[in-house]
Parts: sequence; C-alpha cells; structure tokens
Amino acid sequence: MAGNPRTLVIGFIAIHVVFLLALLPAILTGNVLGDLPLYRTWAQQGLVHHVWMGINVEWVYPIGALFPIVFAGLGGPLLYQLMWFLMTAALNALAVMVLTDAGRKISGYRSAWFFLVISFVLSPVGLLRLEGLTAPLVIMGLVLLARRPIVATALLTIATWVKVWPAAVVVAVVVASRRRITVILTGIAVTAGVVGTVFALGGLKYITGFVTMQSDRAMQLEAPITTPWVWLAALGHPNTFIYQNYAIATREVSGPGTTLVASLMNPLMFIAMGAIVTLMLVALRRHHDVSQLLLVGSLALVGAFIIFNKVGSPQYMLWLAPVVIVGVSHSWHAWRAPAYMMVAIGVLTTLIFPVFYMPLVNGDLSALVLLTARNGLLIVMFGWSLVTLWRMVVAPVTSPALLSRRLAASNSRSVAA
Repeated sequence: MAGNPRTLVIGFIAIHVVFLLALLPAILTGNVLGDLPLYRTWAQQGLVHHVWMGINVEWVYPIGALFPIVFAGLGGPLLYQLMWFLMTAALNALAVMVLTDAGRKISGYRSAWFFLVISFVLSPVGLLRLEGLTAPLVIMGLVLLARRPIVATALLTIATWVKVWPAAVVVAVVVASRRRITVILTGIAVTAGVVGTVFALGGLKYITGFVTMQSDRAMQLEAPITTPWVWLAALGHPNTFIYQNYAIATREVSGPGTTLVASLMNPLMFIAMGAIVTLMLVALRRHHDVSQLLLVGSLALVGAFIIFNKVGSPQYMLWLAPVVIVGVSHSWHAWRAPAYMMVAIGVLTTLIFPVFYMPLVNGDLSALVLLTARNGLLIVMFGWSLVTLWRMVVAPVTSPALLSRRLAASNSRSVAA
C-alpha cells in the first residue's frame, strides 16, 4: 500500500491541502505568518523602493536568499503567503519525485512517506522559513549525486547560497564523492555566477555580511549549549535571565560565563568539523560503502553545526531532516534509529515552538523539560553519527580494490620467503 504511486500522490495532496487550510485565514486576509512578515518587508523594499538586501545594504542572509524572498513578492504584498506556500509545495513535490525516481524506485517510497511525516510534524517552521525551501533542495542534491553529480552539486551550492547550513553537506560530498573534481568545479562555477551577478549589481562589499552579522550574537534560548543557563534562569539564579533582542527579534540568555562560552562556539565548531572530516578521510580508505559514509559524515557535520552553535532556532531541525530522509532511502535498517529520533525531535520542537514558547520564555519548568529532552536527543543523534563514523574507521577493510592490493602484497611476501 505504501509503495503504491497513487497512494503516495493522494497522501502528498492531502497533507498539502491541510497546510493550505491552516494558512487560508492569512491568505484570504493578505496577512503573513512566521518569518514571512520580515521577508515581505525586504521584498517590498526592493520591489517598491529599490533598496535590495545584500546589495545596497548589509544583510544577515547569504545573497541567494533574496531570490525566493523577492519571487514571493512578485504577486504583490497581499499574495505573499500564497506565493510562499506554492513555492514550498512545488519543491516538496520535486523532492518526492526524486526520492521515488518519479514512482519507479520502490525503495524510495518509505523515505518519501517519511519526508511527508517530517514535513507535517515540522510544518510551523517548514512552511514559514527559508529552511522549508532549502531542505527539499538538499534532499534532491543528495539523491541525484550518484547519477547526476553536476545537477546535484548545483542544487547543493544554490541551497548554500540561500542558507549557510548546506555547506556542511557540501563538505561531506567533497570528501566522500568519487567525482570530487566534478563536484568542486561545479560548486566553483555556481559560486562564480553568484559572485559575478552581485558584482555587476554593485553589492560585492556586502557579500560576506551574513558572516559578520552573525558573529556578534549572544547565546540563543533554544540552542543546546544554552540549556544549563536556561535552567539557572528558570530557577532564579542571580544575574541569569532570558531577554528579548529586539534588533533581530529573538530571545537570548545572559548569565555567568555566557559571553566566554559564546565566543568559544565557532572555534569549537571548526575543530569538531575538522575532526569529522579527518575521520571521513580515514574511513574512505577502509570502507566500500561510500554512500553510507557520505550520509553519516553529512549528519555528523550538520550535527556539529547545531551542537556547537550559540544560535538555536526551531528551523534548524530541518537541517538534519534531509540527511535522515535520504539515509532512510539508502537503508532503513541502518537508519531506523536516527529516523525515530528525528520524529521525536520534530514533535518536541513543535511543542516548544510555537505551542509552549511563551511559557518557556517565562521560565515554565514543564516547557523547559521539553526543551531539555529535545536538545538531549540532538546530542544523542550527533553521538550516533560519530559512533557510526568511528566504526567505519576501525572496521576491517571492505573495499575490493584494497583487499586485492593487500592479497597481492601478502602473496609477494610469501613468494619472497
């Protein structure tokens, strides 16, 4: 039943009809939800006032984010919510088609259904954030990598220029892919096109603004590293409190040691990513299942992006989801543990935001337990990726080519003796 194309199409339509009905009050009144009010303002600044974010002024997002933000505004401010929904639905449909090879790949049906489940569970952020667009792009890129590396790399590079997080997947692809040169050259070509366009429009000096604007942020309420201080604030510890950062519309936490810890996060993140890349390189020489290595490495690198990050928003869960979804397509047996964890993480994330977000801000202990459980699961999933990667490193050599070379060397030594 789950492998029936008609059933999958009906399921896809049904879940997106539910999404549309949930958004219908905003669509009919010309309102927008989530982060879309900010996106719509940016789009109108460009379309009406000719002040383009990332070109005329410094911007918190990579310049590629401007395209979907402005595209959704082409129908006017009153249709912005509808246009954003249609973009999200179209990319979701393409992701399902790629996962199932347009219905021909039976093993892709489980992952397609899993994608729909995760889309439903994380819909409050998936429908109203840029991650809802980058997640299906990354899914398509990972699935197409083996047979269409140029298209796959172009999709992953474009996604990285919309939101930074797919860069972790790109790093894993460069390390593990057999077509490394093709991947690198395609990524350079797409990036050169983006940079060239920005240069032609006169905004080159702002192209790295998304990096500098993030560096001064404090520890955000929902980040895993912030959890101990959230508990201290909730329990009334002196000089520890949750406050609103009005400049970037987010809740942050201040307390003893938070400034130091925040300053250490980026260095620790790069150290962790360097260690993960090193493990991948060693495993690559010992293991024949390159696809599994690429996916596990991607999950570990994306996990490092989240665990060692002073910023922690609910949409970050959509960074993990594409890797797990493609992992399920690769092997349900190997990926069932992170798949179950991903569902639990998604449910807890949606309970935290938007359901119990204000109680969490006010120090409600029940809401804090939910946050602690979610962040604990994130650490467990990161640990799973590291343990799995380590097992690849210490496992006996399984590459046929390497086994042949070792056998030949052994025979040579025997003859010489």
